Amino acid sequence: MRFEELDRRDRDFLSYIGGELIELGEGSARLAFTIRPHHMQHLGVVHGGAIATLADHCGWYAVISQLDPGYTSVTIELKINYLQPAVGTRLEAEAKVKNRTKRTAFTTIEMFSNKTLVAFATATYSIVDESRLQTRIAHVKQ
Repeated sequence: MRFEELDRRDRDFLSYIGGELIELGEGSARLAFTIRPHHMQHLGVVHGGAIATLADHCGWYAVISQLDPGYTSVTIELKINYLQPAVGTRLEAEAKVKNRTKRTAFTTIEMFSNKTLVAFATATYSIVDESRLQTRIAHVKQ
């Protein structure tokens, strides 16, 4: 899958958080953002929520890189171990799909700041038919 094939709304969200897709492979992805003041928490290090957002997004990209057209994935579980404060100028995430079935995918995501591992995450994604999901979402919105 190429970047141009991704849903425009997702690229907009990635841009909104200041993120960029560095690499998309078969079952893998690398994302990053330049650390800005709005990513920081009150002690001057990257907020855990910003780290979690980039991790989740990176895992999702790794999963969708393996899916057929018409299918997408949604997060059903995300667990993060924060190893040390993220400081510096750039936060990078590297995700790999470790196991995939017809309905789920399990990923690992490593987060780096200044080439130092600052967080490790695992995430499970549900693989869904996009048109069925859209119908379900429309019903919930009513």
